[in-house]
Amino acid sequence: MNDINAYERLARHLDRLPAGFPRTESGVELKILQKLFTPQEAQLAVLLSLKPESVEDIAERAQMPPEELALRLEEMARKGLIFRLRKGSEARYMAAQFVIGIWEYHVNALDEELIALVNEYIPVFFKKTLALKTPQLRTIPLPRSITPEQHVMPYEEARRIIEEQDKIVVAPCVCRKEHTMAGKGCQRPLETCLVFGAGAQYYEDNGLGRPIDREEALKILHMAEEHALVLQPSNAQKVMNICLCCGCCCQVLKNLKKLSSPAEYVASNYFARVRQEDCIGCETCVERCQMEAIAMVEATAHVDAKRCIGCGVCVPTCPQEAIVLEAKSEDQKKTPPAHPFDLYKIMAMQRLASNLDP
Repeated sequence: MNDINAYERLARHLDRLPAGFPRTESGVELKILQKLFTPQEAQLAVLLSLKPESVEDIAERAQMPPEELALRLEEMARKGLIFRLRKGSEARYMAAQFVIGIWEYHVNALDEELIALVNEYIPVFFKKTLALKTPQLRTIPLPRSITPEQHVMPYEEARRIIEEQDKIVVAPCVCRKEHTMAGKGCQRPLETCLVFGAGAQYYEDNGLGRPIDREEALKILHMAEEHALVLQPSNAQKVMNICLCCGCCCQVLKNLKKLSSPAEYVASNYFARVRQEDCIGCETCVERCQMEAIAMVEATAHVDAKRCIGCGVCVPTCPQEAIVLEAKSEDQKKTPPAHPFDLYKIMAMQRLASNLDP
């Protein structure tokens, strides 16, 4: 197999995974793969699925001695090309999707060329994935944007999500880091991405982040409020990570903002409302909104429901407490799948229904 065929096969393989890896007319996606994978690594990567497997199981397909394959798979996992799970002394390996996955795993390996290639590619990726009704991330409210009287499901309560974790790692935000390196940073903190469980172990083993306790994680959550960051956990009741995102750097929010009705494409069960009689027109909420969903009309703030994603960033800093976060009606609420693998199954079925498979 020649090198080009190896990358073509890998591109098709990644595009068959639930999140997809759509092709482009320019071929920029192949340039990304050629930069990240050697031809030999590309050939091995196509042998992996989202099912964690032992080296011995993969060796049979790879037609390689397990001892040699173990070294190569471990090197690929260390480079952020595949995912590794550890159970005691045993390692299992599985495919990594491009986003969320390979791209984020290269947070410490960014350079000017990779940043340029990915920024050319992401709008195409995002446009294709809009056909899916179930995104990889969802939006939950900032803790202080919800009143004690409001009923919040456990998987929507940020503090509770953190308090339930036994293993937590904090990592740099790949979006803010790449924007900073490109001279377009927003000066918000970089070390903000919270990763839990097996993902946290992978990040720690690969030097992508540092382990922290629940107390520090809760402080980071408070910092999110201070810097008007949107909380975006994985779209499952078993939460694997929480991204703390800004509308100027986050590739998800940046591309959502280009749409006329971003609210249609997010998984969120809340929306903001301004009590007009209490608003004094200070515009604090306008400045903090990451989705450009709030505008002044006759010196009073108004929320555009088509743009509001229910993050609650605007609520806690309103000096008059004129903005409230309200739950959507029951028929509009979305219940996340129980487990990330359930999410992947749903996304895969929707890809088939939308004819997004290559």
